[in-house]
Amino acid sequence: MVPRLLAASRRVLPRGWTDLLRQIVLFCGAYWLYRLVRGQVDARAAAAFENARSIIDLEQALGLFFEPALHAWSTSQSWVIDIASWLYVNSHFTITTLTLAFLYLRRNERFYFVRNMFMVAMGIALVGYMAFPTAPPRFMPEWGFRDSVAEFTGVEPESSNLLFNPFAAVPSMHVAFALMLGLPLASMVRRRWAQLLWWSYPAVVSFVVVATANHWWFDAFLGAATAGVAALAAQALLARARPEVWAWDAAPRAAGA
Repeated sequence: MVPRLLAASRRVLPRGWTDLLRQIVLFCGAYWLYRLVRGQVDARAAAAFENARSIIDLEQALGLFFEPALHAWSTSQSWVIDIASWLYVNSHFTITTLTLAFLYLRRNERFYFVRNMFMVAMGIALVGYMAFPTAPPRFMPEWGFRDSVAEFTGVEPESSNLLFNPFAAVPSMHVAFALMLGLPLASMVRRRWAQLLWWSYPAVVSFVVVATANHWWFDAFLGAATAGVAALAAQALLARARPEVWAWDAAPRAAGA
């Protein structure tokens, strides 16, 4: 029985149980470090609101302060704001986790490049959260914003604690994650409808984070920039260390990564 189970696992797991556990530990460790560091607000609420007002001033100077109008339109269309709220809740964790699992199990030769992008992007985001805490639009009802996600889920948002920082808005990692998954998947899938779905995914998530009043468009722009820097670092720096495994076009190998 045991030999059969081991043989079956070898057919399912591209690099065996050891590598799978390594990836789980790496992602879980990085995620909890990410949450731990971003939770260090230390009474910086005043700075977060000041930074948000600075973003508003910048967007107004550029003539691109459209968040109140977009949020007002979205909330006036119940189906739009409900779908956006559902996507906001699920895109960052559920869709991301399932897509990474698919990459690992079915496109393993591409997984490690994407993994490395995620590690770099999360590191950049932590620097941004610590250096530039920012209040999201939903904390500014004077501009007509409200927390549509809390209204949709019926769950009140967490207050600041060791693992949660409501002022971690810059950059938007919803957008960064969507780009780091959407563009690679669009280049991999063969069916036209699936390509269009993945190509549009980052744009949809960008709309979602602004429509639900969880991010300014400036946050989404910096999230996209974070994804770009992470991709460049993964290809130009990390892939050189182990090109046979970590480069985007690497062929599958038996060794762990």
